[in-house]
Amino acid sequence: MSPEAPSSSRTRRAVTAGAAVSATTAVASGAGSLAAAAYFARRVLTPDRQRPDDVVVRAAGSRTVTLGVTPETVVPGRYGLWIEDGWGHVRVGDVVGIDTVRGTVERELIAVDRGYLAPGTARWNAYFHGSPPDVSLGVPTEHITYDGELGSMPAWLVPPPDGPGGRWAVLVHGRGARREETVRMMPPLLAQGWTCLVPTYRNDEGVPQGADGRYALGLSEWRDVEAAVLEAVARGATEVLLAGWSMGGAIVLQFLDRSSLSRLVSRVVLDGPVIDWGDVLAHHARQHRLPRHVGSLARVMMRQRWGHRLVGVHEGVDLAQTDWVRRADELNHPVLLIHSADDEFVPAGPSRALAAARPDLVRFEEWHVARHCKEWNTEPDRWEQLVHDFTAG
Repeated sequence: MSPEAPSSSRTRRAVTAGAAVSATTAVASGAGSLAAAAYFARRVLTPDRQRPDDVVVRAAGSRTVTLGVTPETVVPGRYGLWIEDGWGHVRVGDVVGIDTVRGTVERELIAVDRGYLAPGTARWNAYFHGSPPDVSLGVPTEHITYDGELGSMPAWLVPPPDGPGGRWAVLVHGRGARREETVRMMPPLLAQGWTCLVPTYRNDEGVPQGADGRYALGLSEWRDVEAAVLEAVARGATEVLLAGWSMGGAIVLQFLDRSSLSRLVSRVVLDGPVIDWGDVLAHHARQHRLPRHVGSLARVMMRQRWGHRLVGVHEGVDLAQTDWVRRADELNHPVLLIHSADDEFVPAGPSRALAAARPDLVRFEEWHVARHCKEWNTEPDRWEQLVHDFTAG
């Protein structure tokens, strides 16, 4: 066999070197994608322990407060401000004026509930109310605890004016939110004789964590809602209304699917709910400019055993189980579904799709401008009338 020509030898070495570089790049790219997917998944599943200030108070008067412009501070409606590192609280009303040159917005000052309002930083409170119902609404409120799967679970129990009867409403807050989120719903319910029970669930502040300290996006939290319903039954509940905001909606839907107590539920109210976690993750991946395959890989890592350690979960989180558009035929309860078209955190598309798939059970009411779970804030009269009519009788 004749010796190989020099030019052919150089070509083969170049090809071999190129292949090695490509293989190394592919491995590095794959490792980078794996790390990015793991980080993204952890962000979704990890409770937010820190709540940093996100608003600047530029000036405070007797009737108005001037804030720096953010996407939140220019939305019409009624909101709150946590001040003094979250100890103080202020309620603000509609926009009075916007100064685009200075980047400020002036809003009506409704009340300083506690603390001293002065220029400095604050944190936006979408719930409007900043205290338990006895302080926020002036209604009798019992602070109770009951046994849950993981230990003692605190809750608020708010009876109607005539005392608790057989109709109980269990109100479930959203991911990383506080129970104050639910106070907005209480007036129309209490007026109709519903006893309101506001439970906590695993990984809330001051509540037992799950085994891994991660959210399961409703796939385990529903058992904490079941414990709350059991407590309601023990106290005389014969009919249950379930309400959920954001991830609270996903928790409610899992309860309806998995709990034998769902037979007691007569109706459901969902506000800005997660109807399909896969759609929510895809939305946030796009917002963060992640390649599509990274978002898909994050979903796989949540579900598959090999990814659990990287994601930090003990049990798999199968997002297919949270897709209620695909599972629409399994829905069995009447639902009032409220969602804003411009929701920046949980897109309204799946809510519309679920309502289109099950018009026999789902009444869909669409808002505009409200962003995430602030429909009541922008149109409280409309919101409360819808809830009143849906929960009457």
